[in-house]
Amino acid sequence: MPAWRVTADGIDVAVRVTPRASRDAFLPGTEEHFAARLAAPPVEGAANAALVPLVAKTFGVPKRAVTLIAGDTARLKRLSIAGDPQALAEIAASLYGGSHDG
Repeated sequence: MPAWRVTADGIDVAVRVTPRASRDAFLPGTEEHFAARLAAPPVEGAANAALVPLVAKTFGVPKRAVTLIAGDTARLKRLSIAGDPQALAEIAASLYGGSHDG
């Protein structure tokens, strides 16, 4: 799967999480995933709880629009972001400088 793909009600994104970072950041990663650096540790869902608001802020959607769909305990996660698919895809592309096929 590419780093993101458009769905009927938004986009799905693949994210590689690095917990215990010095600060939270959502960045372009590889062609297969975004990179998220989280200050939260990977225990008791703390990193997942920190990831959702970070993704929501990055894409300009409410936290309730971001759903973890795969990778609950894995470093590589898939999230669904509900909203205008075209607008969300443009935000994703802008994070990569527009050079991704999403």
